[in-house]
Amino acid sequence: MCNEKNCLTSILETILCLQNAKDDNCEIFGCDKPYLGPTPSLVCYNTRPINLYNCITGELWSFPYTIGTTSGTSSVFRLENLEGNCCTCRVLALNSDTSSSEPYVVTSTFFTINLDCVSAIRCLPDVLVSGV
Repeated sequence: MCNEKNCLTSILETILCLQNAKDDNCEIFGCDKPYLGPTPSLVCYNTRPINLYNCITGELWSFPYTIGTTSGTSSVFRLENLEGNCCTCRVLALNSDTSSSEPYVVTSTFFTINLDCVSAIRCLPDVLVSGV
């Protein structure tokens, strides 16, 4: 067994590797499946959205965002960077355009969190997100 910090880092490294389309270097370990998309041969997704859980309360981490005149909070994130024991994520907002096939839109809100403050990661289904 691995300790919690190493497990979380390993999962995030795999997600970041997949999102950066470096499949040949990716480990098979981690969240969900070792490729983005519904099948290994269909590469039409660029994001594995995640939820992060607070290590003290067990609650989902959520952050405020503003897109144009719309403000809200979201607990859905896209991993953007991983350095040591800290990761940087972009807040994703639910897409209000019901005719779109993209469930989330990117925001310009980023945060960096120490993984010591995260008890668990939940991977959501892979998606295509424009603007990343």
